[in-house]
Amino acid sequence: MNRNEFLKSIAVTGAAAMISAEGASSVMAEAAAGKKGETDLVIAMGGEPEEMFAASIKKMGGMGRFVKKGQKVFLKPNAAWDRTPEQAANTNPALVSAVIKACWDAGAADVIVSEHTCDEWRRSYQTSGIEAAVLAAGAKMLPANEESYYREVEIPGAKNLKKAKILNALLDADCWINIPCLKNHSGARMTIAMKNLMGIVWDRRFFHTNNLHQCIADMCLATKPVLNIVDA
Repeated sequence: MNRNEFLKSIAVTGAAAMISAEGASSVMAEAAAGKKGETDLVIAMGGEPEEMFAASIKKMGGMGRFVKKGQKVFLKPNAAWDRTPEQAANTNPALVSAVIKACWDAGAADVIVSEHTCDEWRRSYQTSGIEAAVLAAGAKMLPANEESYYREVEIPGAKNLKKAKILNALLDADCWINIPCLKNHSGARMTIAMKNLMGIVWDRRFFHTNNLHQCIADMCLATKPVLNIVDA
């Protein structure tokens, strides 16, 4: 299944799930329960970002299910744009802060946040409010604007994107969490968890000139987050 087929397959399910805050969470939690009874998908609606996250991660079994004591954790929000939180182009900084705090509570030894921005990185980090939130929560916010911050990895099984230069900060982490912002997109039609991985690679131009959808799908073979938290 390619990315286009995947997006079409979830469209009806996604629409049906948007009923009510409590109802949607309950329905999706039951439908997505894993073999061991673990919940794989939760939808929270209504309330502040940190409140919805707290309710969702609790239903998922707590952050300790994904982050273990002593681990070095990498977080990948969408912080690509020189836009304020009110403009909703990036992940809400309150959500990023809540995730960081949950990682600390789970016993993380280190929490690092980074993003290969589209706009100038300093302005994007500052205007988005994400850098301030990260630092206030005791984590590190690293730049990703130089090629030296990346190293090349092979991607077995990929169709188009056979190799890519990926952020060292992510590759050196014990686990990582994806925190995308749900938006429409002129090229990909929709940007959620999979497309957010374009912010961990150096050469995004290759994606746009070699079948964007397939390259995004290929990127998912290179590295997988332990958890996706979508700011929608």
